[in-house]
Amino acid sequence: MRKKKQFFLKKRTKKLLSVAGSNGLANLARPLAALSKSFLVLFFKKELLPFLLLASCAPPAAAPPPAPPPPPLFQPASFNELPGWNDDRLADLLPALRLQCTRLALLPADTSLGGEGLAAAYGGLAGQWSDACTAAMLLAPGDDPRLLFQSRFQPYRVPAQALITGYFEPLIPGSLQRFGAYQTPVLARPSDLREGTARDAEGRPVLGRLVNGSLVPYYTRAEIEAGAADTATRPIAWVRSLVDLFFAQIQGAMLLQLPDGGTARLAFDGRNGRPYTPIGRILKDQGAIAGGEITMQSIRAWLDAHPASAKTLMDRNESYVFFRLAPDSDPSLGPPGALGVALTEGRSAAVDKRYLPLAAPLFIATTIPDGRPWRHLVLAQDLGSGIQGVAHVDVFFGAGAPAAAWAGAMHQPGQVWLLLPRPAGRSRVSAMSQP
Repeated sequence: MRKKKQFFLKKRTKKLLSVAGSNGLANLARPLAALSKSFLVLFFKKELLPFLLLASCAPPAAAPPPAPPPPPLFQPASFNELPGWNDDRLADLLPALRLQCTRLALLPADTSLGGEGLAAAYGGLAGQWSDACTAAMLLAPGDDPRLLFQSRFQPYRVPAQALITGYFEPLIPGSLQRFGAYQTPVLARPSDLREGTARDAEGRPVLGRLVNGSLVPYYTRAEIEAGAADTATRPIAWVRSLVDLFFAQIQGAMLLQLPDGGTARLAFDGRNGRPYTPIGRILKDQGAIAGGEITMQSIRAWLDAHPASAKTLMDRNESYVFFRLAPDSDPSLGPPGALGVALTEGRSAAVDKRYLPLAAPLFIATTIPDGRPWRHLVLAQDLGSGIQGVAHVDVFFGAGAPAAAWAGAMHQPGQVWLLLPRPAGRSRVSAMSQP
């Protein structure tokens, strides 16, 4: 009798396991439900339990190897590694440095300037620049601040290959009143433009407008130019064309050449918060301009040659910049940057403050488009929506047509070194001996 039960059990087990097939134990549920309780207990003890124990002894799958750590953003270096360091006329930088230090002295010591890692630790707060600024303010005009930098700053190399671009202050025919050819409005910051508490991918406050108590995205470029924001903004000046305005918005500043021969400076006063889309990239993808020929000048030439398509293309860049009329200032100085100081031709630069703090000196080694070396110390005094990453530095080249020629063609590889204040207490001798 026992042998018959065992034979029956084995036969039934084989049938059940064949039902399970490649889908495993899940397929056993339905046939097992039809068996009696006593049979199920016997089946579990005799056949299924050994099977499960054997399966549990299988070696676990090997864990994937850990991901390698990301490369460091900054690597300690020495001033001897900076190519052309001793050839740069740093006395030309001193006025911009002193102007910057005057501004920093007005800020609370805990004012955040940005930065990541070492950059934030040693130069991310306004107060961390006070010792170096005190020494800079003691220098006489025309003095060479080279020893100041070498004694009070530590250079750090940015390992990533840098992208060095340029920007400028356009000199555009314009008027403070609408008449004649001046029919394109330059708009002030809208009263309904709000900052949210959230941050975008670039670390900036999300911008929008309130609708029924909720923050929604602000109007796009096309919507603003169609009049969607007219009840919340007003024109502060007028220019001749949308193309003139478009390029001024990319630069974030403009100098109006007024009909009476005078000038008026319009400064950046906010953006609509929509993403910035380079239209040069669109033209490249469409095959309209070859990749190696994408410059501000070639883009402008395409827009001028295709007036019927120009607005549609510009509308693809939904980002829109608003301006304010800047107070009268020294015409030899540039427009105000994000740090709140006037930009200096060839010595001020825009950076991505998620990685590089405002006010930081940056030594750049690159070439200009004709191949000649360009090796200079600049100051991070501005920001730009198109400046992305630790190794992208946008150099300010001044105002007008000559600056436009330089900046428009500047899109060069290079190398960047970040200079940060040395920790307090390190002597000049010990600092000079360190890398």
